[in-house]
Amino acid sequence: MWIPTEHEKYGVVIAGFRGTVPHGLSLEIGDTVQILEKCDGWYRGFALKNPNVKGIFPSNYIHLKNACVKNKGQFEMVIPTEDSVITEMTSTLRDWGTMWKQLYVRNEGDLFHRLWHIMNEILDLRRQVLVGHLTHDRMKDVKRHITARLDWGNEQLGLDLVPRKEYAMVDPEEISITELYRLMEHRHRKKDTPVPASSHHLFVQMKSLMCSNLGEELEVIFSLFDSKENRPISERFFLRLNRNGLPKCPEKPERHCSLFVDLGSSELRKDIYITVHIIRIGRMGAGEKKNACNVQYRRPFGCAVLSIADLLAGDSKDDLVLKVYMCNTESDWYQIHENIIKKLNARYNLTGSNAGLAVSLQLLHGDIEQIRREYTSRFTHGVSITRKLGFSNIIMPGEMRNDLYITVERGEFEKGGKSVARNVEVTMHVVDSSGQILKDFISFGSGEPPASEYHSFVLYHNNGPRWAELLKLPIPVDKFRGAHIRCEFRHCSTKEKGEKKLFGFSFVPLMQENGRTLPDGTHELIVHKCEENTNLQDSGRYLKLPFSKGISLGNNSQAVKTTKESFWITSFLCSTKLTQNGDMLDLLKWRTHPDKIAGCLSKLKEIDGSEIVKFLQDTLDTLFGILDENSQKYGSKVFDCLVHIINLLQDSKFHHFKPVMDTYIESHFAGALAYRDLIKVLKWHIDRVTEVELHEHIQEVLKAQEYIFKYIVQSRRLFSIATGGQNEEEFRCCIQELLMSVRFFLSQESKGASALSQLQAVFLSSFPSVYSELLKLFDVREVANLVHDALGSLPTVMHGDESLQAVKLQSIGKTVESHLYTNPDSRCILLPVVLHHLHMHLQEQKDLIMCARILSNIFCLIKKNSSEKSVLEEIDVIVNSLLDILLRTILEITSRPQPSGSALRLQFQDVTGEFVSCLLSLLRQMTDRHYQQLLDSFNTKEDLRDFLLQIFTVFRILIRPEMFPKDWTVMRLVANNVIITTVLYLSDALRKNFLNENFDYKIWDSYFFLAVIFINQLCLQLEMFTPSKKKKVLEKYGDMRVTMGCEIFSMWQNLGEHKLHFIPALIGPFLEVTLIPQPDLRNVMIPIFHDMMDWEQRRSGNFKQVEAKLIDKLDSLMSEGKGDETYRELFNSILLKKIERETWRESGVSLIATVTRLMERLLDYRDCMKMGEVDGKKIGCTVSLLNFYKTELNKEEMYIRYIHKLYDLHLKAQNFTEAAYTLLLYDELLEWSDRPLREFLNYPMQTEWQRKECLHLTIIQNFDRGKCWENGIILCRKIAEQYESYYDYRNLSKMRMMEASLYDKIMDQQRLEPEFFRVGFYGKKFPFFLRNKEFVCRGHDYERLEAFQQRMLNEFPHAIAMQHANQPDETIFQAEAQYLQIYAVTPIPENQEVLQRDGIPDNIKSFYKVNHIWRFRYDRPFHKGTKDKENEFKSLWVERTTLILVQSLPGISRWFEVEKREVVEMSPLENAIEVLENKNQQLRTLISQCQTRQMQNINPLTMCLNGVIDAAVNGGVARYQEAFFIKEYILNHPEDGEKITRLRELMLEQAQILEFGLAVHEKVVPQDMRPLHKKLVDQFFVMKSSLGIQEFSSCVQASPVHFPNGSPRVCRNSMPVSMSPDAARVIPRRSPLSYPAVNRYSSSSLSSQASAEVSNITGQSESSDEVFNMQPSPSTSSLSSTHSASPNVTSSAPSSARASPLLSDKHKHSRENSCLSPRERPCSAIYPTPSETSQTTNSCFAKWNATSIPHSIRDSIREAEELVGPVSALSETRPAGKSPNLSLPSVSHERRMLFNHTGDCALPRSDSSLPGPDKAVNTTPSSWSLDSGKEARNTSESGKLISPPVPPRPAQTASPARHIASVSPSPAGRSPMKGSVQSFTPSPVEYHSSGLISNSPALSGSYSSGISSLSRCSTSETSGFESQGSEPAVTVPSYSVSEEPVRKESKTPPPYSVYERTLKRPVPLPHSLSIPPATDPPALPPKPQLVRPNNLENSSRRTEQVPRPRPLPRKVSQL
Repeated sequence: MWIPTEHEKYGVVIAGFRGTVPHGLSLEIGDTVQILEKCDGWYRGFALKNPNVKGIFPSNYIHLKNACVKNKGQFEMVIPTEDSVITEMTSTLRDWGTMWKQLYVRNEGDLFHRLWHIMNEILDLRRQVLVGHLTHDRMKDVKRHITARLDWGNEQLGLDLVPRKEYAMVDPEEISITELYRLMEHRHRKKDTPVPASSHHLFVQMKSLMCSNLGEELEVIFSLFDSKENRPISERFFLRLNRNGLPKCPEKPERHCSLFVDLGSSELRKDIYITVHIIRIGRMGAGEKKNACNVQYRRPFGCAVLSIADLLAGDSKDDLVLKVYMCNTESDWYQIHENIIKKLNARYNLTGSNAGLAVSLQLLHGDIEQIRREYTSRFTHGVSITRKLGFSNIIMPGEMRNDLYITVERGEFEKGGKSVARNVEVTMHVVDSSGQILKDFISFGSGEPPASEYHSFVLYHNNGPRWAELLKLPIPVDKFRGAHIRCEFRHCSTKEKGEKKLFGFSFVPLMQENGRTLPDGTHELIVHKCEENTNLQDSGRYLKLPFSKGISLGNNSQAVKTTKESFWITSFLCSTKLTQNGDMLDLLKWRTHPDKIAGCLSKLKEIDGSEIVKFLQDTLDTLFGILDENSQKYGSKVFDCLVHIINLLQDSKFHHFKPVMDTYIESHFAGALAYRDLIKVLKWHIDRVTEVELHEHIQEVLKAQEYIFKYIVQSRRLFSIATGGQNEEEFRCCIQELLMSVRFFLSQESKGASALSQLQAVFLSSFPSVYSELLKLFDVREVANLVHDALGSLPTVMHGDESLQAVKLQSIGKTVESHLYTNPDSRCILLPVVLHHLHMHLQEQKDLIMCARILSNIFCLIKKNSSEKSVLEEIDVIVNSLLDILLRTILEITSRPQPSGSALRLQFQDVTGEFVSCLLSLLRQMTDRHYQQLLDSFNTKEDLRDFLLQIFTVFRILIRPEMFPKDWTVMRLVANNVIITTVLYLSDALRKNFLNENFDYKIWDSYFFLAVIFINQLCLQLEMFTPSKKKKVLEKYGDMRVTMGCEIFSMWQNLGEHKLHFIPALIGPFLEVTLIPQPDLRNVMIPIFHDMMDWEQRRSGNFKQVEAKLIDKLDSLMSEGKGDETYRELFNSILLKKIERETWRESGVSLIATVTRLMERLLDYRDCMKMGEVDGKKIGCTVSLLNFYKTELNKEEMYIRYIHKLYDLHLKAQNFTEAAYTLLLYDELLEWSDRPLREFLNYPMQTEWQRKECLHLTIIQNFDRGKCWENGIILCRKIAEQYESYYDYRNLSKMRMMEASLYDKIMDQQRLEPEFFRVGFYGKKFPFFLRNKEFVCRGHDYERLEAFQQRMLNEFPHAIAMQHANQPDETIFQAEAQYLQIYAVTPIPENQEVLQRDGIPDNIKSFYKVNHIWRFRYDRPFHKGTKDKENEFKSLWVERTTLILVQSLPGISRWFEVEKREVVEMSPLENAIEVLENKNQQLRTLISQCQTRQMQNINPLTMCLNGVIDAAVNGGVARYQEAFFIKEYILNHPEDGEKITRLRELMLEQAQILEFGLAVHEKVVPQDMRPLHKKLVDQFFVMKSSLGIQEFSSCVQASPVHFPNGSPRVCRNSMPVSMSPDAARVIPRRSPLSYPAVNRYSSSSLSSQASAEVSNITGQSESSDEVFNMQPSPSTSSLSSTHSASPNVTSSAPSSARASPLLSDKHKHSRENSCLSPRERPCSAIYPTPSETSQTTNSCFAKWNATSIPHSIRDSIREAEELVGPVSALSETRPAGKSPNLSLPSVSHERRMLFNHTGDCALPRSDSSLPGPDKAVNTTPSSWSLDSGKEARNTSESGKLISPPVPPRPAQTASPARHIASVSPSPAGRSPMKGSVQSFTPSPVEYHSSGLISNSPALSGSYSSGISSLSRCSTSETSGFESQGSEPAVTVPSYSVSEEPVRKESKTPPPYSVYERTLKRPVPLPHSLSIPPATDPPALPPKPQLVRPNNLENSSRRTEQVPRPRPLPRKVSQL
C-alpha cells in the first residue's frame, strides 16, 4: 500500500533506472527527485528537472538527503537543508555541464579547457566541504575559493551575477531591495574595477655580469635613488660575484634575490632609479701584475642605472641587460650614478660593447602578505627584504625597530710628508662602553649577513676621498647606551709588500649622557693622528677626547687641537624606543623638574609626531598625571596638549595608533576626576565660537570631540565605580548644559563661507561619533531626543555655505548608520528630522550621492513584509514625505546627459541605481492601505493625473536595458515584480477617474506604452533561459508577461468608444507583444486586432489604417527576429474565427490573407538572411518580398528599401549585372526634375535630378563590371542628353568618353556565355516563395550542370535530387520533404536582327544570344509506334518543351519563375530536317570565318568537315533516305511530301557546301594535315556517289512550303554568306515545321570516323566553342553519337543504355524513360563512335560504291517524284513574290552562275602534285546565302528596352571583302579547363533566331552534347506569326499550346521589370534603357531594313512612341 512519506522527501539518484516497469520513472545518475509516497522498497515521485512526469522507482537507487518541506500537501515544496554554497555549486555545475559541451561544438577550445579545470577544482572543493572536517577559518577560505570560481565561470559563460552575503546566495525576497542593490553593486565593482594597490614592491634577481676583462671578485650594490631630491630612498641590496661574474652562492637565493618593499604610489615615477654600483676586489691597479701585491683592496669598477618607469608598462623584465659605465675620474665616483642619470655619459666609458649586467626585475602590487600568498614559491626558496630608509608611510603599533644608518661621506687628509697623495682606506668598528668590539652589527645591505668591521673602497692617490657608502647598524637598545663608532684611517701602499699603515682615527658616541641619541644629520669628526703601533683597544684613553668639531662632551675640558684633517659622516636613526628629542625627555621626566611643566607642555606641539606616538601611553599618563596634580593651573594647557595628540592620530601616517589610544582609554586610563575639567573646558570653548581670534583653536578642539567625550565618559564611569554613582544629577546637568551650548552654536546662521560655518561643519563631521559614548551613560530615547534637538536646531537655509550643507548631510548620514538609529524606539524619534533634511536637499537637487546613501540605509533597516506597527507608520511617513520628490529626482537625474569621464559616469550610474532601489523598496513595502491613502491624498484629478503620468514615466525608465548591468537579472526581476504590482493598484485609479467624460488620452497612452515595453523586456523572455533558470523564475514570480497582457486586454475592453483614439497608434505596439512566443499571451492579445478592425470599420467603413500599420510594423519586427510560423497560423485562425459573423467578413478575410502572406514571405526572408554567404535563396527571397510590396501592397518606401537590400546582396555576391538591373528599379521611380528629396537610406538631401544622376552613374558602373556594356551605352546616352540640355559640356565630354570606352570593351574584351538551368522546387518543406514552383536560373561563369546541381544541393542540404525530367505528380507536391529537379535548358533569343545581319562581329552577337531571354527550350526524345531496330529514325519523335518566364534574364535576379509551359511534338521527318539545317548552317559559318581570316586555327573546320563527310560515307544521311524516301513512308504520309522534298534539298545543299568547304580547306590546310585533306576529298566523292549526285547542275531548287493550318512553326531563312565573286547564291530553305529553337551544342548526325585522327594530328580533342558553351539541353535526334553526352547532365540511365548504339525496348513509346543526358538517348547506328574510327577509315571505300546508290533508295526517290512532282516544279509553281522574306534571283540562276564561274578549278584537288593555279580557289569572299528577312517576334515596341544598338556601319557600297575584313578576330576560348583550342564564334552572316543563343560550335558528333544528329547551332527560331503562301494547306498535327501566353488572372505581373515582352502585356518598361524614337542619336544611323513585305505595316506601327504612363502614386519626394 502506498503511504505518503514523512521524512524521505528528497534524494539523489545514485544508479540509472530505465523505468521499464509499469508506471516506472526513467532516471539518470545525479538526478534529484522529490518523493511523494513509498511502498515495499519502492518510491513514487518525480525528478525535479521534469516535475510534470511522476512515476515509481526503487528506493535503493536513491540516496536520501535532509530537506525541509514548505506548504505540505498537494503543492508542497522541498528545499534541501544542506549548505547553500553546496546547493549553488550543484545547480551551477549542472548548468555549466550543458554549456560546456556547446563550447566544444562551437570550437571554443581555450574556454572549454579552462572551464573544465575550474569545474574539477570546484568538485574537489565541494568534497572538502561535504566531508565536514574543516576548521572554521579553513571552511571560510574554501567557500571564498568556491564562490570566486563560480563567479568567474558565470562571467565567462554570460550567466547572471549572483548576489551573495558571506559566501551564501541571498534570497531577494528576504532582504530589502536597497541591500540587494548594494550586494549586486559590490560584486559588480569587485569584478570590473579592481581597487588599485597602494603598496608596491620591486623584485630584483641578479643573474650575471657579462664583461670581457673580469678575473676578480666583485661586489654589486643595488639601491633606489630619488633623482629629484638627490638622495637614496632605500637600503642597499648587497651581493658578491665570483671571478666569472656569477653569484658566489647560487644555492642561496636570498643572496642574489631581493624584494624592495613598501614603495608608495607616489614613488612609482620616472625620476626614481634603480642604481647599481660595482666594486672589484683585487689589486690597486687593474693592470698590475699578479705577483705585484698580495693584499686585496675594494676598488671602484662601474655603475648602471634604470628608471623604475620602464617597469610600469610591462611589470616584468626578464633577463634585462643594463649597460655598465666605468668612471674615468675616481674623484667623481660618489656621484657617478647622478651623472649617468643626467646623461653626462662623456665622462665615462662602457665596460665593453657586449658588456652588461643581466638582471631580472618585476614590479609587484599589493600588501606584503598578499604578495607572499600569490608568489609563494619565491618566498619559499628565499628572498632578502630590502626596506625603505626610515619608517614606512604607515607606522604600525608594536613595530620594533632600532636601526642607525651611517653614511661614510668624505674625508680631508694631509699628504703626511709624501710626495703624492695617500690611498686612504676607512675601517669602521662598533665599540661598546667596555671597549669591546660588538660583533656582527655592521650591515652592508640585505643579502649579506652583518659583519663586525667595515672596509671602505680605496681611491687612488686622493687626499680628499668621497665614498658616500651607506651602512646600517642594527644595534639593540640595551647596547646603545655607552656604545660608540670608531673609524680608523690607513694608507694603502702600492709596493710589493702592500702594507696598510694606520695614520689616524675618529670616533663618535651614539648616545649622550642625558639620554639623547646622536642627532640626525652630517657630522664633521676630528681625525686624531696616531702611529701604526697605537693601541686603540683601550677606548677609555680616547673617549675623553673631543670627537667632533661641532659637538663636544659636556664635561670635556680638554682643548681641541686645530687640525686640517676631518672626516664626515651622516647619521639617521630609525627607532621606536629611542628619542633624539630633549623636550620629550623633559616632559616624560616632569616630576624631576616641576618648574619646567608649563614649558614642557607648551613645547609638546613642536615635537615630531613620530616621537609622540612612540611614547603615546607614557605621554598620556604624564598629561593626566599633571591634570590630577594641579587642574586649576594646568587644566587648560593639558586639554590643549590632549587635543593636539588626538588630532595627531587623525593623520594617515599615525592613523593606526588610534587602537592604541582606545586600548589606553579602556585599560590604562585612570583619571576618574578628569571629566569635570574636560566638560568645563570643552563648554568654555564652545561658548566662545563667536570670538574670531579663538576660531583656529576651537576648530582643533571640535575635531577632537570624539576622544574628548570618550575620556569624559570613561572618567565618569571610573568615578561612578569608585563612588557608587555619586553626583549623577550633577553630571547629567553638565551634559545637558554642554548640549544646550551645542544647540545654540549650531542654530547660528551665517551668510557665505564664514568662520562660524566652518566651525559648525567641523563639529557636525565628528558629532555622530559621540552617540555611542552617550549611550553608555543614557537611555536610548534620551540620547535620541538629544540628537533630535541638536540636528533639529540646524538652520534650514539652503543657500548658505555649500560645504556646510554637505557636511550637515554627511552628519545625518552617519546618524542613520549609527547604532542609535537601528533601535526602533530611537528611529521613530529621529526619522522625521532626517526626512526633513533629505527633502530639502532633494528639492534643491544637491548632494544627491549622499542623499541616495542615506535613503538606502533607511530602507535597509525596513525588512520586507514586516507588519509591525512601527514599520507601517514609518512607511506612512516616508510615503508622505518622499515619494513625490523621489519620483521627480529620478526623472531629473535620468534626463541629464551622462558625464564623459569614466569615474564620473560610474558615480552617475551609482546614484541613479541607489535612488531606483530606494523607490522600489518603498513601493514593495506599501500595502493596500498605503496605496489607498496615497490616492485619496490628491485633492484634484489634475494632481492625480500628474502623479500617474510621473510614475508611469519613471517605470518606463526603470525598464530600460541600461538601467542595470546586463547580468543583473535578479535585480531586474525584483524591479519588474514591484512595477507590475504597483501598476495593478494604479489601473483601478485609472479606470475610476479617467474614463467616459473624464477620458484623458495622454494618461491612457502612457499606461499602454508602459505595459507594452514591460512585456517586451529581454529579461522577461523566459524562452531564452535555461530550463533550471526558467523554472526558478516561474516558481518565484510566474510569467509576468501574461499577467500584464491580461491587464492590457481588460483595460482595452473598458475603453469602449474611446478605442478609436488608439487606432492605429497602438497597432504596432500590440503587434510587437503578440509576436512574443508565449501562447497564452498571444491568445489574449490577438483578439484585440479584431476589435480594432471592428471599430475602424464603424468609423470609416474600412480598416485601411489597420492594414497599413500592420504591414509597416510586421516588416520591421520580423526582421528583428520576432514571430514564427506558429504565430502566423495562430494569427490567421484566431482572427478568421472572430470575424465569421461580421458584416465586413469578406474584406476582413482579404486583410487577414494579405497579412498572412506577408508573414510567410517575411519569415522566409528572415530564415534566408540567417545564412552566412549570399546565395540564390537569399536573393530569390528578397525578390519575392520586393515584388509583394509593390504589386500587392503598393508600399513604395518599403519597396525601395528592399531594392537596396537586394542591391547589396548582389554586390556581395558580385552579381554586378543583376545589381545594375535592381538599382534601375529605383531609378525608374525618379524623374529629371529639381524637386528636393529628403535624406533617405545612404542618400543625402538632394534634388531628384542629382539623385537620378547618381543612380545612373552607379548603374553604368555596375553594367560595366558585369560586362553588360550595351546597356551601359544606353544609359550613357540618356545622361549625356541631360548634360547637353544643361550645357554641361565638361560632364558631357566625360560621358561620351565613357560611352566610347564601353564600345571599345565590346570589341576588345572577351565575354563568357552563361549556361541556363531549369530548377523545380517540389514539396512543402521549401520556403513559400519557392514551394512547388519551377525557375530558370542563369549560371555563373564556367558553371556546368554538375557544379550547379551541387551548389543547389549545398544551399538546400535536405533536398533530394530527382533523377528524371518528367513533371512530378501531386504526391511530390504535397510531400513533407524537399525535391529538386534540375536540368539544363537552351535559351531562345528574342532579337534576331543583329544575329541575322552579316558582317557583325561575334563579340557583338554574343551579347544578344544570352541577354533579354524570355523563352527557354528543352527536348525529350521518345519513340512512337513500333521501333525499327535497323533504323531508329523512323519512330524517333521529340517532345519539345518551351518555358516562358515572368521576366527576362538577366534581370534583378539570376533566376525567375516559369510562367507558362508550351509542349510541341516534332515528327521524325521534321527532326531530320532541323538536324540537316543546323549542320549546314554550321558549315557555312566555319567556311565563312575561314575565308575572312577570322579563324586563326582551322581545326574546327577540319573536324566539322571530317565529321560530316565521314559520317555520310559510313551511313550518315543515307539512313534518312532509308527512313523517309521509301515508297511505304511516302504512301503512308502523303502530307509530308513537301517535307521530304525539303529534306532532299538539304542533302544536296550539304553536298554543295561540303564541296566548297573542301576547296577553301585546301587553300589554308597546313602541310602536315595534307594527308587528312586528301582522305576527306576522296571520301567526299564516295559520299556524293552514295547520294546519287553526279553534277550539281541537275540539282533542283528548293522551294519553301507553307502551313497555314496553325502550325507553331514558321519558315526560317538564312542571312547572306560570302561565297563567290559573282555573289552566286544558294538558298537554304527551311521547313515551316522546324520548331523555333537552336541547340547550341547538339550532337551531329555526321558523326566523325576520323575525329580521333584529327585529334591526334591537331593535338586537340574538341572544338573550343563547343567545349566552352556546352550545355545539356536535350535534343531530338537519335543520330547522336554514343560519346556525345554533355558532362553537365546528371545521368540516370543504366550503362547498357548509354553504350548501346540503339535504344532498348524500354524506350519504346515511353516518356517516363526520357533522360536528362544525351548519353541515355538513342544512339545512331549510322555514325560510328570514335572507337570505330580506325576501322571505318581504312575500309570506307571497300564498303561503299562511289558510283552507285542502293536500288531501294533510287526507287523511293523516283516514286516520291511521281507522287509529289519534281522538286523544281514545286518551286516554279509558287507565285512570284509570295515566298516570305525572299526578293532575290532564283536559285537555279545563282547555281548556274556559281558553277559557270568556278568550273573545274572550283573542285578541290586531292593530288598534291598539281600546280598552284590548278589548286587555287578564288579567295574573294562572296555571299553564301541570300539576304532573307527574319520572322522574329516583335521586340521593339515603343517604351520597351530594345536590344542595345549595333555600332553604326556604312551602307554596303564597297566590296564585301573590305567589309568582312574589318571584322575583329573571334575572342579566346572561355574554358581553359576544357581544352586549349581557341574559341570560334559564329560568322557575322550566321542565321540566328529571335529567341536563341548560338555559339556556332564546330564539333563533330562525337563531341557535341545535344540530341540532334546534325548540330543545330545556327538554327533559327521564329514565333511571332505564321508564313503565308498560295499553296493549299497541308495538315500537320500540332501539339503546341497557344503561342500567345495567357496569364492567369490571379497572377500579377512583376513590377518594374526592365525588359517586358511586347506581345505579352502593356506594362510600361524602364524608361532609362529605352531609346525614344522621336530623336535618333546622331552616332547611330538607321539600321538597314530587311525586306518584309507582309510586315512593313506592323514594323512601322511598332516603332511609334507609346507614352509611358506614370507609376503608382509617388512618394519619392519624401525619399
